[in-house]
Amino acid sequence: MYDDILIPTDGSGATETVIEHAADIARRRDASVHVLHVIDDRAFLTLSDDRIEEVTEQLRTEGERAVGDAADQLEADGIEVATIIRKGDPADEIVATAEERGVDLVVMGTRGPGATENLLGSVAQKVVATAARPVLTVDISDD
Repeated sequence: MYDDILIPTDGSGATETVIEHAADIARRRDASVHVLHVIDDRAFLTLSDDRIEEVTEQLRTEGERAVGDAADQLEADGIEVATIIRKGDPADEIVATAEERGVDLVVMGTRGPGATENLLGSVAQKVVATAARPVLTVDISDD
């Protein structure tokens, strides 16, 4: 049922809990995992053109570290992993990646760092509402 799992990561320490849940499912189902980091280009709206490339490169480096750390942890558990870096609106890119990669399950945190208003957080809320695949949300509010 779950042959391919998608884990979106922002690189925060809270992602550790999400990875643990996804790894447990992947081990039990002999599933592969796709680890995704999205560079949120909405933040570029206020930047001058000459700064966009510099900031994009910095965010790409942070994203590569985030997916690399998650991949290392999953591979240590014997799980097959693919890493993906995309740029755009995080929720839209998560849903698009799930569709394009044909994943069976998205596993993600209920809210990112600093989120206080929504139970799920805006990205998770949008993914749950729009994904054509099951989405397992993991409470990361205390991590």
